[in-house]
Amino acid sequence: MYNQKNIISTPFGSFIKAGKVVIAGAGPGDPDLITVKAARYLQQADVVLTDRLVSGEILDQYVRPDAELIYVGKECRKKNSTPQKSINELLVHYALMGKLVVRLKGGDVSVFANILDELTVLSANGIPYEIIPGITAATGAAAYAGIPLTARGYSTGVRFITAYKSDVVEPGYWNELANSSDTIVLYMSSETMDDVVENLMENNIEGDKLLAVIEQATTPYQHVYISSFQEYDKKLKGRQFISPSLVIIGKVVALYEKFNWIKNSELPKSYFNPVNIQYSQNYQSVNFIEHVSRA
Repeated sequence: MYNQKNIISTPFGSFIKAGKVVIAGAGPGDPDLITVKAARYLQQADVVLTDRLVSGEILDQYVRPDAELIYVGKECRKKNSTPQKSINELLVHYALMGKLVVRLKGGDVSVFANILDELTVLSANGIPYEIIPGITAATGAAAYAGIPLTARGYSTGVRFITAYKSDVVEPGYWNELANSSDTIVLYMSSETMDDVVENLMENNIEGDKLLAVIEQATTPYQHVYISSFQEYDKKLKGRQFISPSLVIIGKVVALYEKFNWIKNSELPKSYFNPVNIQYSQNYQSVNFIEHVSRA
């Protein structure tokens, strides 16, 4: 409900000062990859709800000192992850106060980003919104690894999927993936890579087909691991990759050897803070989520 200060009196009567939510992509890591439009909205925002996978440099450079900065990060299988219900409530709460709210997401807003939940609640509450795309992890990682996702003679199609749990991919679809000439990009799947490889091998994927695991793409700690399926057990099986890591499978991975242009980092360090560290830096809000005031 609006409070009195959100009522604007004019010669024509009293009107409610309307809030707005801007859902914007921050890109995959490198702070220079944020769009101009998203940066402009961050400079204007009263409230910023940010994901974990957003560069701290973006927040430091663009968020106003007097704006409310709220961490609503998620991390797969981590207890401190923010429930989507809480994020939805925050969006509605601040927008109904007449605030300009930026919901800042890592990568692009429409690729594995839970945007549907947020659009649904905004629409149900009559809150105006705007959607600003960002560079998704797939295109960012591919570019910074020198691996074109499509290339003449290599691949004419790309599939973006996730296998963050063993039962997310239908059994019959593994066979289709194993026998496809498309480039396959796996989001949020580095922790289940052993299972992914096993499923594809069981469905007769070519043993000499290559895969790349791109760790912390577009950040100073980017590291690319390359293996064929037949050598996976020897090279990568059981390895724990630093989050976020993206997987590319297909003939295009062979182009990495020729076109990679960034030296692998050998520092086993995380560019993004885990959710528990982000939260410990803040104080408990009167709402239900931890946040910081930058005033």
